[in-house]
Amino acid sequence: MSAPGTASGPGGAARTTALTASLTAAPEALRLTGLHAFYGESHVLHGVDLSVGQGEVVTLLGRNGSGRTTTLRAILGLTGRRTGSVMVDGVETVAMATHRIVHLGVGYCPEERGIFASLTAEENLLLPPPVASGGMSVEELYAMFPNLAERRKSPGGRLSGGEQQMLALARILRTGARLLLLDEITEGLAPVIVQALGRAVAALRARGYTMLLVEQNFRFAAPLADRHVLLENGHVVDTILKADLEGRTASLHRFLGV
Repeated sequence: MSAPGTASGPGGAARTTALTASLTAAPEALRLTGLHAFYGESHVLHGVDLSVGQGEVVTLLGRNGSGRTTTLRAILGLTGRRTGSVMVDGVETVAMATHRIVHLGVGYCPEERGIFASLTAEENLLLPPPVASGGMSVEELYAMFPNLAERRKSPGGRLSGGEQQMLALARILRTGARLLLLDEITEGLAPVIVQALGRAVAALRARGYTMLLVEQNFRFAAPLADRHVLLENGHVVDTILKADLEGRTASLHRFLGV
């Protein structure tokens, strides 16, 4: 199945790279060039080209199995094998160990959240060590997520799904990470929690954070992102600017199967 305005086919990768470069006026926080990723013998990403400017919010859109989560994992070296180039703030990281990449100021919020059930919410919040200076304080995080302040002494296993998601995001913000990789942060959550997370993402953007989001909830992502990058079968097949979104919504919904 081809995406609307697809960039696949002969010369497609070059057109996508040129378009991405022209759209990213700010200094690059992240650039992927010819990124391939593997799980054992399974070849999942096939030459992904993508860049994200500092302070930009970009979403990865696609159906299940398109390679969106694998792209985030490959940035951090969490796939079995990866080739190509992954530049973080101008530093080539494709041969680096994951812990070294994280210390360049990269924070990852996985879909499974990783909350320790036996630790309190505040103990979970304080657990990860800093990876860079300038992390948000506990007080700032409780102001952003008032639910966590109320539940700070509650065991992680007693938190609701929405509270656990807020905690997972707050935890990486405290570490000083400025490039945030966010995987399906609204999955399965109540609308009121989704709205709270939307406000948090908007506030982080205003603070200059750079975010790459994997998101199935297009209504959540649409007003927040500067660009939407479409993946299909491990390839980037299209890039849609926020300004062009209204005219592309119908075809995009068909591509996503909405």
